[in-house]
Amino acid sequence: MLQITKIFRFETAHAIHGYPGPCSNLHGHSYRLHVTVARQRDNDGRLPPTGFIMDFKQLKRLVNHGIVSLFDHHTILSSAYLVCHPPVAAISNLWIWETEPTAENMLLYIRDSLQQQLQPDVVLRRLRLFETDDSYAEWEEDKMC
Repeated sequence: MLQITKIFRFETAHAIHGYPGPCSNLHGHSYRLHVTVARQRDNDGRLPPTGFIMDFKQLKRLVNHGIVSLFDHHTILSSAYLVCHPPVAAISNLWIWETEPTAENMLLYIRDSLQQQLQPDVVLRRLRLFETDDSYAEWEEDKMC
């Protein structure tokens, strides 16, 4: 399988409501997002005449605009968290979710958003969201191109 990956970075704060540990407190991470795409090939197995699966610059624009700009330097909290911590609702960069903003739920949001933005012949193959240097959530497409 021929595919390309681009890496993005952003800073986001969150808290996990109901978690039995320090992650229930408001805290932040320096996230790294790996976005991997592939492209449907011609019947002879070749790429289009450009030779690109997708131009890295185009992928960078798409992810920076549709993902990084939404997450970077924002605070994501669940509505359940805000019920128990009403003063936090005054944070100016707050993004309220119905689900807990775990790395897994963030990854599902990113997947759904990117799949809507990609051209039909480009397939989102894998996402890795590093919350720390040694911990990440991963989503991978099951279908082959």
